[in-house]
Amino acid sequence: MGNCCESASNFFGPQKNTNVRVSLPAVCFVWQIAMIVLFGVFVRYDKESDAHWVELKKTENLTDLDNEFYFRYPSFQDVHVMIFVGFGFLMTFLKRYSFSAVGFNFLIAAFGLQWALLMQGWFHHFDYSTGKIYIGIESMINADFCCAGSLIAYGAILGKVSPVQLMVVTLFGVTLFAVEEFIILDLFHCRDAGGAMVIHCFGGYYGLAISWVLYRPNLHRSKRLNGSVYQSDLFAMIGTLFLWMFWPSFNSAIANHGEGQHRTAMNTYIALASSVLTTVAISSMSKKGGKLDMVHIQNATLAGGVAMGTAAELMITPYGSLIVGFCIGIISTFGYLYITPFLEERFKLQDTCGIHNLHAVPGMLGGFTGAIVAATASESVYSKEGLIATFDFTGKFENRSPGTQGGFQAAGVCVAMAFGLVGGAIVGFILKFPIWGDAADDNCFDDEAYWELVLPAMKCSLTIPAFFCTGETKSIH
Repeated sequence: MGNCCESASNFFGPQKNTNVRVSLPAVCFVWQIAMIVLFGVFVRYDKESDAHWVELKKTENLTDLDNEFYFRYPSFQDVHVMIFVGFGFLMTFLKRYSFSAVGFNFLIAAFGLQWALLMQGWFHHFDYSTGKIYIGIESMINADFCCAGSLIAYGAILGKVSPVQLMVVTLFGVTLFAVEEFIILDLFHCRDAGGAMVIHCFGGYYGLAISWVLYRPNLHRSKRLNGSVYQSDLFAMIGTLFLWMFWPSFNSAIANHGEGQHRTAMNTYIALASSVLTTVAISSMSKKGGKLDMVHIQNATLAGGVAMGTAAELMITPYGSLIVGFCIGIISTFGYLYITPFLEERFKLQDTCGIHNLHAVPGMLGGFTGAIVAATASESVYSKEGLIATFDFTGKFENRSPGTQGGFQAAGVCVAMAFGLVGGAIVGFILKFPIWGDAADDNCFDDEAYWELVLPAMKCSLTIPAFFCTGETKSIH
């Protein structure tokens, strides 16, 4: 038995080699060619982006203003910026991992959105009469949402995996996302416009499960790089501000036209503001002299947007949104202070970005908050027509009661967690095979493993801001 264990250890843990000169180009070329073939076979323009729109306008007495593009594209722009700029820059806090944070975020989002258009198309937009997927502006928004789950997972394993492994994480992450989204939104008929369940809860637990399976007992050898410097924290704060400003668009991008989208943006806007104040309060209380920790400000201030992902579309009331933001700011900051170190020490869970506190727990609590708000909905608050429109109580769901809807909403949270944890564990096991080019324990959190770097000695001068010359570092947590 001992020989078997030793053999398994040797198989999964040989000397690491970060040379991905063959594997990374092979994966990129082969998978992109596969996308071209699959798009050629399945994907077509929908009626609002097809050249026949001109004829459709005449036959159905429409104008160009009736085209969904003009309604959804501003929200798509905001979501797109969050995916490529917000998420990317938020992860630049590590002192020598900024190239990888932004660059690999760019890579996996670009691949993920293509795979998402296919996966979500097969589940939601497949026309069995023609055998085609028809895509439009809302498909583009949903594809970005689908990518967000994998980008969240990237936060847990930041600095510890190769770009090839990240492509695998995205391939399976998008696939799992499409399935759990279909179950939650279509089969359970849940409301989750901002994705507290399907995006944040799933993505958070997916990344945590992968990180747990990929536990590195000797990661302390890279401790010198597992931290930030003044300028890296400043760049990460750029990501925070982009995310914070555009989160109302993220949550409301695919909400119902009219009052639904208006209410979603407003509730998110209010909750985000509330979470900033409680984050600052707890951060200051936790430090001697009342000094603030930039980790808390970069992350926990965003938790209000995550927690409102489900309930924002509902009649939670403005003061209800403030309460959600107030509470989740406290919970998230306490998570960074106490839960993350506890999980690493007791459960061997190495969560680089603290996605447990920003996405997993706020997403889970946001889902359950939405379940409570849905279960207590009534005609006196929504009106009869408003209740039907908000929860889409039509067709086979026309006889569903708010109480039943609340039960299905709660079940949706459990499905998201299950898909994240089980799927992440399976993907983590796949990534343990010694073929992916991940770095050794003493070479993590370093761009030099995968990027061509030119790092001349930097001298302070009148033309270089002083903070770019400092060598001081500080711990992440």
